[in-house]
Amino acid sequence: MMLALLLALSLAYAAPAISAPKAAVNMPPAVVLNYSITARQSGITLSGRSRLLWQADGASYLTTAETSAMLLGKILDERSEGTLDAGGLAPAAYTEKRFRKSASTTSFDRSARLIRFGETQQTQPLQGGEQDRASAIWQLISVMRAEKKAIKPGAAWRFVVAGQRDADPWTFIVKSRERITTALGSLDTLHIVRTPPPDAQARRLDIWLAPSVEWYPVRLRFEDSNGEYIEQLIESITKQ
Repeated sequence: MMLALLLALSLAYAAPAISAPKAAVNMPPAVVLNYSITARQSGITLSGRSRLLWQADGASYLTTAETSAMLLGKILDERSEGTLDAGGLAPAAYTEKRFRKSASTTSFDRSARLIRFGETQQTQPLQGGEQDRASAIWQLISVMRAEKKAIKPGAAWRFVVAGQRDADPWTFIVKSRERITTALGSLDTLHIVRTPPPDAQARRLDIWLAPSVEWYPVRLRFEDSNGEYIEQLIESITKQ
């Protein structure tokens, strides 16, 4: 059960896509986002809290995520840091620490033009524009903030996203405009989905971005093919 939960929490879509390195970007302001979490795993309902930090100073960025579950305490730490360039986020290192496991770091060696995966010790050529599982959502937000006037249902963005073992293409698609209820009141959002191919084992990811609050992610849902899920809903937003 815990393995499925932790994998689902990893901020782990196909259609015509906009190339991230060539897209304009507009970084969101630094922020701390706090969420409540509900989940259904192996027939058991779980609850918890998550804290997401985003910082960018014009030359570099840092994002961290800490997730805790009732009775278990901290079950997941994620950290991505790197530089900012004309194409947006350029990760240098992505570190992931799961419950009862050692921390593992995937590095982006730009001098050698290689991605080095923490768990497998394998490498892959670094082409440019690749993201990691923590940076990908902020790259998406930065591109959408820059292109907001052109965004409509069906718009899509494609990134190559690195985890601890390998890198895969992720396509994010705008599904619809939706109004959702949160601890902050009702918010108008853009519902974004990453839907894996039908024959893939990867999980679906739904993100609700709120343009009225800097396009921050106010709701996220991770769902497995068997219907088990984890959902995060915003509780507070504190700009830094």
